[in-house]
Amino acid sequence: MKFTYYGQSGFLVEIKGKKILFDPFISANPLAKDIDINKIEADYIFLSHGHGDHILDVPAIAKNTGARVVTNPEICHYLQRNGIENVKEVNHGGPVKFEFGEVRAVNAIHSSGLPDGSYGGNPLGFVLTSEEGSFYFAGDTALTLDMQLIPYFANIDFAIFPIGGNYTMDYNDAVIASDFVKCNKIVGVHYNTFSLIAIDTDKALTAFQSKGKELILPTIGETIEL
Repeated sequence: MKFTYYGQSGFLVEIKGKKILFDPFISANPLAKDIDINKIEADYIFLSHGHGDHILDVPAIAKNTGARVVTNPEICHYLQRNGIENVKEVNHGGPVKFEFGEVRAVNAIHSSGLPDGSYGGNPLGFVLTSEEGSFYFAGDTALTLDMQLIPYFANIDFAIFPIGGNYTMDYNDAVIASDFVKCNKIVGVHYNTFSLIAIDTDKALTAFQSKGKELILPTIGETIEL
């Protein structure tokens, strides 16, 4: 699978010819100043929760691309109020079928408000399974024992974890989370965008290497194979 990182928790995965974008926060992120959101192609946009650093660029990208936005009902209703009609409601529960595979919304321990101050519903993680591979995006979350359920849902090839601390897990928690989900290939997100989530990346890499695990930290705009 091709994985493109857009900064903060934003990334795009290509599966079976479909471009699936997650949590785009680009235009207000100075670290992503070289990314033109008008050039991003997407067939789907998945949103883990309603905070601005995860949904800021959804209206523009959804209107530009016609992408279907998949998220919890409260965020779907917010987007509809703001002119985005092509939405798909999901919530915690069994897997939902899409043309590229199946997606299960799972628990994330966090808060979720929307930019207009309204309630953002339950924060989510996503387990995506397909013929081309499977992965888990934890969303914004603390370390939680619920992650031990992930191997019951899929034998994942990689996981995307927040590692910046303060609002989410830090990288030491993410090492434990990798044990919970039985996956040693981790992509780190949600770090270094601003001071409260700044980390020493060398120490983070060492924390994973010392446990025989791989922490992948793509540069913003970089596309890698996973």
